[in-house]
Amino acid sequence: MSGRGRSSFTKRQKERSRQEKQREKAERKVQRKLEKPATGSDGSFEISAEDFAAAAEQLALPNSHLEE
Repeated sequence: MSGRGRSSFTKRQKERSRQEKQREKAERKVQRKLEKPATGSDGSFEISAEDFAAAAEQLALPNSHLEE
């Protein structure tokens, strides 16, 4: 019975690692999107810090604020 706890712990570590990688990937995707110039009529594109924060919040994983 003592082996049961260790596998649960490693599963949680693996899941947390997977979620962290997914969050980092989403952040990189948002960053690329922000850096990519928009093809508008004048070719200029600006994004505010508030827009960036809103986009990052939308891509955040559920329960990502729970750090142990």
